[in-house]
Amino acid sequence: MGNRPVQRRADLAEFLRAMRARLRPGDLGLPEAGRRRTPGLRRQEVAQLAAVSIDWYIRLEQGRVGVPGAAVLDAVAEALRLSPAERGHLHLIARGEAPVAVHRPAPVGGSLRVLLDGLPLLPAYVVDFRLDVLARNAAAAALFGEGFGSGFADNLGRLLFRAPGIRAAQLDWERVARETVGNLRANLARHRGDPRLLAVIDELRSHSGEFARWWEDHTVQERAHGEKRVRHPEAGELAVRYDVLATLDGSGQRLMVVTPADPAAERALGRLVAARADRLGGAVVHAIAG
Repeated sequence: MGNRPVQRRADLAEFLRAMRARLRPGDLGLPEAGRRRTPGLRRQEVAQLAAVSIDWYIRLEQGRVGVPGAAVLDAVAEALRLSPAERGHLHLIARGEAPVAVHRPAPVGGSLRVLLDGLPLLPAYVVDFRLDVLARNAAAAALFGEGFGSGFADNLGRLLFRAPGIRAAQLDWERVARETVGNLRANLARHRGDPRLLAVIDELRSHSGEFARWWEDHTVQERAHGEKRVRHPEAGELAVRYDVLATLDGSGQRLMVVTPADPAAERALGRLVAARADRLGGAVVHAIAG
């Protein structure tokens, strides 16, 4: 009994290393430049895809993070492309308990996919009423990162309130975050019994004091359009506008489109999209569900 935690840490380290070793960077849209001493993904690449810090991921592999949260383990599972059985095994050796069933969002409608295809230079993505990201185009990946829409980065609320890098990049973070809280409360009135929406809200209330405080304000806000400033690691500060186009089919899906607010942002977005296309061969749409 006394050796069980030690054995679990060893099992976790061996399992994560094995899962990294079987993947090639090109399989996940990552560049394969430079010689690799060992096969598979590097630790920093897994951390990037899972939207966690490299230091945290190293400690996870070494069994030095205590009991990791279920959501962040799911992000690692997504980054490593684990099967349902492998995901369950990861939770068991890292947390000592089986994970909850994976939520499967509704597929994106055909017309919304066509719109994503038709916006190669404008970052665009589809979300549902839970703010889960269902699909995004290449320009959205160029602006927000390759992991956007998957793993830990599969929900806009989680990104805004629980990802420090995203918070730092959103130069108008408080306004956008408050708007997001109001949007979730409005959506809850329409979908009060939805388990996934309730789970998202509970997660954010538990992990963010600001979300919890603003949630108690009972602010209701429909997210439609606006302007904000973002800081990109390569392009610097960008002024952009965003518009939200709602569907009328009852699915609650919305197309969100980011447009440049000035010529400098337009040029910067164009460079980011072109650079990503050069790296990856020009894929336009990445579907998260369906």
